Amino acid sequence: MKWYHYLACFFAGLFLVNTVPHFIHGVSGEMFPTPFANPPGKGLSSPVINVFWALGNLAAGYILFRAGRVSKADKWGRGLFYIGIAAMSIMLSFGFSQINR
Repeated sequence: MKWYHYLACFFAGLFLVNTVPHFIHGVSGEMFPTPFANPPGKGLSSPVINVFWALGNLAAGYILFRAGRVSKADKWGRGLFYIGIAAMSIMLSFGFSQINR
């Protein structure tokens, strides 16, 4: 695989993890921060905006997952995918804990 496939694997993990909190808050009818809020990433967006943001992240993650050719056969690609998941999970936990204080 080429270097950009590995980059796609990593970013697929980032986008797919970011889908989860926005989708859950959106379908639960709760306000939650998005980049479209005022101020971006700190203000609250409507549940509908959160669902659309989640679906956009899901689409981007799926495209990157396919472009990165994540598979059982390629341990490096799969590893970078999981590193992307872990990285975004940790970043979200720190970021949203600051907002909720």
